[in-house]
Amino acid sequence: MPFILILEDDITFSLMLSTWLRKKASEVNCVTTVTDAKQKIETERYDLVLSDLRLPDGDGMELLRWIRARNKAIPFIMMTSYAEIATAVQSIKLGASDYIAKPLNPEELWKKINELVQKRQSPALLPEFIEGESDIIRQMYQHVQLVAPTEMSVLVTGSSGTGKEYIARRIHGQSKRSNAPFVAVDCGAIPKDLAASEFFGHIKGSFTGAIENKTGAFEAAHGGTIFLDEIGNLTYEVQIQLLRALQERVIKPVGSNRETPINVRLISATNENLQTSIREGSFREDLYHRINEFSIRVPDLKDRRDDILPFARHFLEIANRELQKQVLGFDSETQRLFLSYPWPGNIRQMKNVIRYATLLVAGDYITLRELPEDMTGAFASVSPAVLLRNEEHERERIVQALHNAGNNKTLAARFLGIDRKTLYNKIKQYKI
Repeated sequence: MPFILILEDDITFSLMLSTWLRKKASEVNCVTTVTDAKQKIETERYDLVLSDLRLPDGDGMELLRWIRARNKAIPFIMMTSYAEIATAVQSIKLGASDYIAKPLNPEELWKKINELVQKRQSPALLPEFIEGESDIIRQMYQHVQLVAPTEMSVLVTGSSGTGKEYIARRIHGQSKRSNAPFVAVDCGAIPKDLAASEFFGHIKGSFTGAIENKTGAFEAAHGGTIFLDEIGNLTYEVQIQLLRALQERVIKPVGSNRETPINVRLISATNENLQTSIREGSFREDLYHRINEFSIRVPDLKDRRDDILPFARHFLEIANRELQKQVLGFDSETQRLFLSYPWPGNIRQMKNVIRYATLLVAGDYITLRELPEDMTGAFASVSPAVLLRNEEHERERIVQALHNAGNNKTLAARFLGIDRKTLYNKIKQYKI
């Protein structure tokens, strides 16, 4: 059931439209001003915004700019008169998903809504990451599955680029709070003076620059999950405020005397050793124990050798779709480099490297020529013994896949996550 926000100042029309949408199995909220719409979007999780163009305190274009400036990927349909079609087309350039002219054709509108909501939720869309097949990662996902249904606070640790936020979203998605908001806060990007406002909100005029009321992250996540990324970057003073909010389950917006109860599950992440920070006096031990009822360590990509090539193929598929290319795969030298390279930037680095190479490549396969120089320079220094060991490992995997598939090469290729042509080339290369 899609959750739709209608922004329309014609009360009669808004009531008629919302009644009709509810009959079509939708949940609907209605507002009459841009200000109210912003407040609703900050506190609720909508599947679609349906906005009039002309409004008492601005226009739909202003709301659209505000949504896109905050990187909120909410489908947006602009309603406009026939006389304002040119403006509606301009809204598409600003990031609106579609527009519809008044007087509305209800069935046409419902078709547009369905298409946009299904596109947003479609399982055909490739995820940013895949789970992988290595033993170490399978054990980690078993831990995710165990802790997700509980209310325990989880601390996700791991190097930069390993996908800690993805793990946090997986925990939320498998929890009893999965239909409620997931609000992510990058603690490393919050200026010290604004941290309290980001977490707990503020009221208009409470400090210079507070030109309107702001809902904080904790209140926005009410009923759901709040994810505090790089929590080790918080100042000691903010740690005290955070600890109080977690202990007492209430927050107080900056400049307000009103305490608001909160019901959130906390997931935190860090690439630092918080135990060292505790010994150095920069992180509170009582806060550490509050956020670390259960911990999950995300391994580095170099420690997940069985996952390197499946991830590479996955990111190539994403890059092909994004860049409208049809690159088939990686040549043997590139695969050897991927398996031996230490990947200091982990999964994030691999995704960027493959996107870069996919843009450059002119043939069917990515070669060393398309890779960044810092990677190919490292390849030149890799010892032949390491390369031979990696080749032996790949050969063993192919032999095992063929055995499991009863020598059915199409099925074996599927087990390995490669196409049949690549498998035939590998069989020939390794003389299997």
